[in-house]
Amino acid sequence: MRNNRIAITAIAAAAVLSAPMAMAQDTLTVASWGGAYQEAQRKAWFDVVEKELNIKIIEDTTSGAADVRVQVASGSPTWDLTQQGNYSCAILEREGNVEMLDPEILAVKGIPDNMKGKGWISNLVYGAVLARNDEKFPDKKPETWMDFWDTEAFPGPRSLRRNPVYSLEAALIADGVPMDELYPLDTERAFKKLGELKDEIAVWWSSGAQSAQILQDGEVDMALVWNGRAQSIADQGAPVSITFNEQILLTDCWIIPKGAKNKELAMKAIEIMSRPEVQARIALFINYGPANADAFDTGVIPEDVAKGLPSHPSNASKGFVLDANYWAENLDTLTQEFDFFIQE
Repeated sequence: MRNNRIAITAIAAAAVLSAPMAMAQDTLTVASWGGAYQEAQRKAWFDVVEKELNIKIIEDTTSGAADVRVQVASGSPTWDLTQQGNYSCAILEREGNVEMLDPEILAVKGIPDNMKGKGWISNLVYGAVLARNDEKFPDKKPETWMDFWDTEAFPGPRSLRRNPVYSLEAALIADGVPMDELYPLDTERAFKKLGELKDEIAVWWSSGAQSAQILQDGEVDMALVWNGRAQSIADQGAPVSITFNEQILLTDCWIIPKGAKNKELAMKAIEIMSRPEVQARIALFINYGPANADAFDTGVIPEDVAKGLPSHPSNASKGFVLDANYWAENLDTLTQEFDFFIQE
Protein backbone atom coordinates (compact mmCIF):
# COMPACT_ATOMS: atom_id res chain seq x y z
CA MET A 1 0.00 0.00 0.00
CA ARG A 2 2.80 2.38 0.94
CA ASN A 3 4.58 1.68 -2.37
CA ASN A 4 1.35 2.38 -4.27
CA ARG A 5 0.99 5.72 -2.53
CA ILE A 6 4.57 6.62 -3.43
CA ALA A 7 3.98 5.67 -7.07
CA ILE A 8 0.75 7.70 -7.27
CA THR A 9 2.46 10.69 -5.65
CA ALA A 10 5.37 10.45 -8.08
CA ILE A 11 3.02 10.31 -11.05
CA ALA A 12 1.07 13.32 -9.79
CA ALA A 13 4.28 15.27 -9.20
CA ALA A 14 5.53 14.46 -12.70
CA ALA A 15 2.24 15.63 -14.18
CA VAL A 16 2.48 18.94 -12.34
CA LEU A 17 6.07 19.48 -13.38
CA SER A 18 5.36 18.67 -17.02
CA ALA A 19 2.25 20.87 -17.27
CA PRO A 20 4.10 24.15 -17.97
CA MET A 21 6.13 22.47 -20.69
CA ALA A 22 3.02 21.01 -22.32
CA MET A 23 1.34 24.38 -22.18
CA ALA A 24 4.37 26.03 -23.83
CA GLN A 25 4.25 23.47 -26.64
CA ASP A 26 0.53 23.89 -27.15
CA THR A 27 0.42 27.68 -27.37
CA LEU A 28 1.94 30.20 -29.74
CA THR A 29 2.29 33.88 -28.89
CA VAL A 30 1.89 36.14 -31.92
CA ALA A 31 2.31 39.93 -31.92
CA SER A 32 0.83 42.10 -34.66
CA TRP A 33 -0.44 45.66 -35.12
CA GLY A 34 -3.71 45.33 -33.23
CA GLY A 35 -7.10 46.86 -34.12
CA ALA A 36 -9.07 45.92 -37.21
CA TYR A 37 -5.87 44.77 -38.87
CA GLN A 38 -5.20 42.08 -36.27
CA GLU A 39 -8.87 41.13 -36.08
CA ALA A 40 -8.70 40.37 -39.79
CA GLN A 41 -5.62 38.22 -39.26
CA ARG A 42 -7.40 36.32 -36.49
CA LYS A 43 -10.34 35.46 -38.75
CA ALA A 44 -8.27 34.82 -41.87
CA TRP A 45 -5.23 33.02 -40.49
CA PHE A 46 -4.99 32.45 -36.73
CA ASP A 47 -8.20 30.44 -36.54
CA VAL A 48 -6.94 28.21 -39.37
CA VAL A 49 -3.59 27.64 -37.64
CA GLU A 50 -5.24 26.83 -34.32
CA LYS A 51 -7.49 24.25 -35.93
CA GLU A 52 -4.81 22.52 -38.00
CA LEU A 53 -2.12 22.40 -35.31
CA ASN A 54 -4.54 21.93 -32.42
CA ILE A 55 -2.97 24.81 -30.50
CA LYS A 56 -4.05 28.10 -29.00
CA ILE A 57 -2.68 31.38 -30.35
CA ILE A 58 -2.15 34.02 -27.69
CA GLU A 59 -2.19 37.51 -29.21
CA ASP A 60 -0.10 40.54 -28.33
CA THR A 61 0.64 43.80 -30.14
CA THR A 62 3.81 45.43 -31.43
CA SER A 63 4.66 49.00 -32.30
CA GLY A 64 7.72 48.14 -34.36
CA ALA A 65 11.27 46.82 -34.55
CA ALA A 66 12.33 48.34 -31.22
CA ASP A 67 9.95 45.94 -29.47
CA VAL A 68 11.65 42.98 -31.11
CA ARG A 69 15.08 44.21 -30.05
CA VAL A 70 13.88 44.46 -26.45
CA GLN A 71 12.41 40.96 -26.62
CA VAL A 72 15.64 39.47 -27.94
CA ALA A 73 17.87 41.45 -25.57
CA SER A 74 15.94 40.02 -22.63
CA GLY A 75 17.32 36.59 -23.48
CA SER A 76 13.87 35.05 -23.17
CA PRO A 77 11.45 36.43 -25.77
CA THR A 78 7.77 36.10 -24.87
CA TRP A 79 6.80 36.32 -28.55
CA ASP A 80 7.15 33.30 -30.81
CA LEU A 81 6.15 35.14 -33.96
CA THR A 82 5.64 38.78 -34.86
CA GLN A 83 4.53 40.89 -37.77
CA GLN A 84 6.75 43.76 -38.93
CA GLY A 85 7.13 45.97 -42.00
CA ASN A 86 9.33 44.58 -44.75
CA TYR A 87 12.35 46.83 -44.38
CA SER A 88 12.13 46.48 -40.60
CA CYS A 89 12.29 42.73 -41.12
CA ALA A 90 15.39 43.14 -43.28
CA ILE A 91 16.98 45.41 -40.66
CA LEU A 92 16.26 42.97 -37.84
CA GLU A 93 17.73 40.15 -39.91
CA ARG A 94 20.92 42.16 -40.51
CA GLU A 95 21.14 42.81 -36.78
CA GLY A 96 20.90 39.09 -35.95
CA ASN A 97 17.62 39.50 -34.08
CA VAL A 98 15.64 36.85 -35.96
CA GLU A 99 15.71 33.10 -36.41
CA MET A 100 16.52 31.89 -39.93
CA LEU A 101 13.49 30.33 -41.59
CA ASP A 102 13.36 26.75 -42.84
CA PRO A 103 14.29 26.51 -46.55
CA GLU A 104 10.93 24.80 -47.21
CA ILE A 105 9.11 27.94 -46.06
CA LEU A 106 11.25 30.24 -48.18
CA ALA A 107 10.72 27.97 -51.20
CA VAL A 108 6.94 28.36 -51.10
CA LYS A 109 5.63 29.08 -54.58
CA GLY A 110 3.89 32.37 -55.29
CA ILE A 111 5.87 34.64 -52.97
CA PRO A 112 8.64 36.33 -55.02
CA ASP A 113 12.23 36.62 -53.86
CA ASN A 114 11.97 40.39 -53.32
CA MET A 115 9.27 39.74 -50.70
CA LYS A 116 11.40 37.56 -48.43
CA GLY A 117 14.85 37.20 -46.89
CA LYS A 118 16.60 34.42 -44.99
CA GLY A 119 14.80 35.30 -41.77
CA TRP A 120 11.53 36.83 -42.98
CA ILE A 121 8.73 36.23 -45.43
CA SER A 122 5.96 38.56 -46.52
CA ASN A 123 2.36 37.79 -45.67
CA LEU A 124 0.32 40.62 -47.15
CA VAL A 125 0.68 43.53 -49.56
CA TYR A 126 -0.46 47.12 -49.46
CA GLY A 127 0.48 50.08 -51.58
CA ALA A 128 1.79 53.61 -51.20
CA VAL A 129 -0.42 55.27 -53.78
CA LEU A 130 -1.47 58.64 -55.13
CA ALA A 131 -4.82 59.67 -53.62
CA ARG A 132 -6.72 62.73 -54.81
CA ASN A 133 -9.81 64.79 -53.99
CA ASP A 134 -12.42 64.11 -56.68
CA GLU A 135 -14.25 67.37 -56.00
CA LYS A 136 -11.05 69.29 -56.64
CA PHE A 137 -10.32 67.22 -59.74
CA PRO A 138 -13.75 66.16 -61.10
CA ASP A 139 -12.59 65.49 -64.64
CA LYS A 140 -8.89 65.20 -65.37
CA LYS A 141 -7.19 63.65 -62.36
CA PRO A 142 -3.54 63.31 -61.38
CA GLU A 143 -2.51 59.78 -62.30
CA THR A 144 1.29 59.74 -62.02
CA TRP A 145 4.04 61.13 -59.80
CA MET A 146 4.87 63.52 -62.63
CA ASP A 147 1.30 64.80 -62.27
CA PHE A 148 1.81 65.09 -58.52
CA TRP A 149 4.76 67.39 -59.20
CA ASP A 150 2.87 69.35 -61.90
CA THR A 151 1.51 72.30 -59.94
CA GLU A 152 0.30 74.14 -63.03
CA ALA A 153 -1.94 71.39 -64.41
CA PHE A 154 -2.96 70.26 -60.92
CA PRO A 155 -2.72 73.16 -58.47
CA GLY A 156 -3.40 72.73 -54.77
CA PRO A 157 -1.77 71.67 -51.49
CA ARG A 158 -0.13 68.27 -51.32
CA SER A 159 1.17 65.85 -48.71
CA LEU A 160 4.05 63.40 -48.56
CA ARG A 161 5.26 61.11 -45.81
CA ARG A 162 7.69 62.64 -43.33
CA ASN A 163 10.18 59.92 -44.14
CA PRO A 164 12.64 59.28 -46.96
CA VAL A 165 10.99 55.91 -47.68
CA TYR A 166 8.41 56.37 -50.47
CA SER A 167 9.14 60.10 -50.80
CA LEU A 168 12.50 59.58 -52.52
CA GLU A 169 11.13 56.90 -54.83
CA ALA A 170 8.18 59.10 -55.86
CA ALA A 171 10.53 62.02 -56.53
CA LEU A 172 12.76 59.98 -58.80
CA ILE A 173 9.81 58.57 -60.77
CA ALA A 174 8.51 62.12 -61.16
CA ASP A 175 11.93 63.05 -62.54
CA GLY A 176 11.73 60.36 -65.19
CA VAL A 177 13.57 57.41 -63.63
CA PRO A 178 11.98 54.09 -64.75
CA MET A 179 10.53 52.07 -61.89
CA ASP A 180 12.76 49.10 -62.66
CA GLU A 181 15.89 51.26 -62.50
CA LEU A 182 15.28 53.03 -59.18
CA TYR A 183 17.67 51.10 -56.93
CA PRO A 184 20.16 52.02 -55.71
CA LEU A 185 18.48 55.41 -55.39
CA ASP A 186 20.15 58.49 -56.84
CA THR A 187 19.57 60.40 -53.62
CA GLU A 188 21.10 63.67 -54.79
CA ARG A 189 18.71 63.73 -57.75
CA ALA A 190 15.79 62.74 -55.51
CA PHE A 191 16.37 65.52 -52.97
CA LYS A 192 16.76 68.04 -55.79
CA LYS A 193 13.38 66.97 -57.19
CA LEU A 194 11.78 67.11 -53.73
CA GLY A 195 13.10 70.64 -53.42
CA GLU A 196 11.05 71.68 -56.46
CA LEU A 197 7.83 70.69 -54.64
CA LYS A 198 8.74 71.55 -51.07
CA ASP A 199 6.73 74.80 -50.93
CA GLU A 200 3.62 72.94 -52.13
CA ILE A 201 3.76 70.32 -49.37
CA ALA A 202 1.23 71.55 -46.82
CA VAL A 203 1.68 68.54 -44.54
CA TRP A 204 4.47 66.02 -44.11
CA TRP A 205 2.41 63.26 -42.52
CA SER A 206 3.85 61.01 -39.85
CA SER A 207 1.06 58.45 -39.35
CA GLY A 208 -1.49 56.65 -41.46
CA ALA A 209 -4.31 58.19 -39.46
CA GLN A 210 -3.00 61.69 -40.12
CA SER A 211 -2.65 61.06 -43.86
CA ALA A 212 -6.29 60.00 -44.07
CA GLN A 213 -7.55 62.83 -41.88
CA ILE A 214 -5.97 65.62 -43.92
CA LEU A 215 -7.52 64.18 -47.08
CA GLN A 216 -10.90 63.76 -45.43
CA ASP A 217 -10.84 67.32 -44.06
CA GLY A 218 -9.78 68.79 -47.42
CA GLU A 219 -6.58 70.17 -45.93
CA VAL A 220 -4.74 68.79 -48.96
CA ASP A 221 -5.96 67.99 -52.48
CA MET A 222 -3.67 65.04 -53.10
CA ALA A 223 -1.29 62.87 -51.11
CA LEU A 224 0.94 59.86 -51.14
CA VAL A 225 -0.84 57.49 -48.74
CA TRP A 226 -1.36 53.84 -47.93
CA ASN A 227 -4.17 52.50 -50.10
CA GLY A 228 -6.11 51.07 -47.17
CA ARG A 229 -6.25 54.42 -45.41
CA ALA A 230 -7.59 56.21 -48.49
CA GLN A 231 -10.09 53.45 -49.21
CA SER A 232 -11.36 53.57 -45.64
CA ILE A 233 -12.36 57.24 -45.82
CA ALA A 234 -13.71 56.79 -49.36
CA ASP A 235 -15.97 54.02 -48.04
CA GLN A 236 -17.19 56.47 -45.39
CA GLY A 237 -18.20 58.97 -48.07
CA ALA A 238 -15.12 61.16 -48.52
CA PRO A 239 -14.71 62.35 -52.14
CA VAL A 240 -11.36 60.57 -52.45
CA SER A 241 -10.07 58.10 -55.02
CA ILE A 242 -6.73 56.44 -55.64
CA THR A 243 -4.73 55.18 -58.57
CA PHE A 244 -2.54 52.09 -58.49
CA ASN A 245 -0.48 53.57 -61.31
CA GLU A 246 3.18 53.76 -60.20
CA GLN A 247 2.25 52.43 -56.78
CA ILE A 248 4.98 51.39 -54.35
CA LEU A 249 4.17 47.83 -53.33
CA LEU A 250 4.83 47.31 -49.64
CA THR A 251 4.60 44.21 -47.52
CA ASP A 252 4.32 43.16 -43.93
CA CYS A 253 6.14 40.01 -42.97
CA TRP A 254 6.60 37.32 -40.36
CA ILE A 255 9.72 36.99 -38.26
CA ILE A 256 10.60 34.72 -35.36
CA PRO A 257 12.51 36.65 -32.67
CA LYS A 258 15.93 35.18 -31.95
CA GLY A 259 15.67 32.76 -29.04
CA ALA A 260 11.91 32.23 -29.30
CA LYS A 261 10.86 29.24 -27.20
CA ASN A 262 8.44 27.77 -29.73
CA LYS A 263 10.49 28.29 -32.88
CA GLU A 264 9.49 25.06 -34.58
CA LEU A 265 5.80 25.62 -33.90
CA ALA A 266 6.15 29.16 -35.28
CA MET A 267 7.69 27.71 -38.44
CA LYS A 268 4.68 25.44 -38.89
CA ALA A 269 2.33 28.39 -38.41
CA ILE A 270 4.17 30.45 -41.04
CA GLU A 271 3.99 27.56 -43.50
CA ILE A 272 0.23 27.29 -43.07
CA MET A 273 -0.33 31.05 -43.35
CA SER A 274 1.81 31.19 -46.52
CA ARG A 275 -0.35 28.72 -48.45
CA PRO A 276 -2.28 30.33 -51.33
CA GLU A 277 -5.71 29.27 -50.08
CA VAL A 278 -5.00 30.60 -46.56
CA GLN A 279 -3.29 33.76 -47.83
CA ALA A 280 -6.36 34.54 -49.93
CA ARG A 281 -8.59 34.73 -46.86
CA ILE A 282 -7.07 38.03 -45.65
CA ALA A 283 -8.77 39.91 -48.49
CA LEU A 284 -12.16 38.81 -47.18
CA PHE A 285 -11.70 40.81 -43.99
CA ILE A 286 -9.56 43.86 -44.85
CA ASN A 287 -8.55 45.81 -47.95
CA TYR A 288 -5.05 44.36 -48.26
CA GLY A 289 -3.79 41.83 -50.75
CA PRO A 290 -2.11 38.47 -50.24
CA ALA A 291 1.66 38.28 -50.69
CA ASN A 292 1.31 34.91 -52.39
CA ALA A 293 0.27 35.73 -55.96
CA ASP A 294 -1.14 32.22 -56.38
CA ALA A 295 -3.88 33.20 -53.91
CA PHE A 296 -5.65 34.96 -56.77
CA ASP A 297 -6.05 31.60 -58.55
CA THR A 298 -7.79 29.87 -55.63
CA GLY A 299 -11.27 31.27 -56.20
CA VAL A 300 -11.44 32.34 -52.56
CA ILE A 301 -11.37 36.08 -53.31
CA PRO A 302 -14.43 37.44 -55.17
CA GLU A 303 -13.35 39.01 -58.45
CA ASP A 304 -14.74 42.45 -57.62
CA VAL A 305 -12.75 42.44 -54.37
CA ALA A 306 -9.60 41.06 -56.03
CA LYS A 307 -9.46 43.84 -58.62
CA GLY A 308 -9.36 46.46 -55.85
CA LEU A 309 -6.30 44.98 -54.16
CA PRO A 310 -2.79 46.35 -54.72
CA SER A 311 -1.30 42.89 -55.28
CA HIS A 312 -3.85 41.81 -57.89
CA PRO A 313 -1.77 41.10 -61.01
CA SER A 314 -3.44 43.89 -62.98
CA ASN A 315 -2.53 46.41 -60.26
CA ALA A 316 0.82 45.00 -59.21
CA SER A 317 2.05 45.27 -62.79
CA LYS A 318 1.56 49.05 -62.62
CA GLY A 319 3.98 49.50 -59.74
CA PHE A 320 7.14 48.11 -58.15
CA VAL A 321 8.16 46.40 -54.92
CA LEU A 322 9.99 48.49 -52.34
CA ASP A 323 13.59 47.27 -51.99
CA ALA A 324 13.69 46.22 -48.33
CA ASN A 325 17.40 45.41 -48.40
CA TYR A 326 18.30 48.83 -49.78
CA TRP A 327 16.42 50.54 -46.96
CA ALA A 328 17.85 48.18 -44.35
CA GLU A 329 21.29 49.41 -45.36
CA ASN A 330 20.53 53.10 -45.90
CA LEU A 331 17.61 54.07 -43.66
CA ASP A 332 19.54 55.73 -40.83
CA THR A 333 21.72 57.88 -43.07
CA LEU A 334 18.90 58.96 -45.37
CA THR A 335 16.53 59.67 -42.46
CA GLN A 336 19.06 62.14 -41.06
CA GLU A 337 19.46 63.76 -44.47
CA PHE A 338 15.69 63.88 -44.97
CA ASP A 339 15.09 65.48 -41.57
CA PHE A 340 17.67 68.14 -42.38
CA PHE A 341 15.97 68.75 -45.74
CA ILE A 342 12.56 69.21 -44.06
CA GLN A 343 13.94 71.68 -41.54
CA GLU A 344 15.86 73.84 -44.02
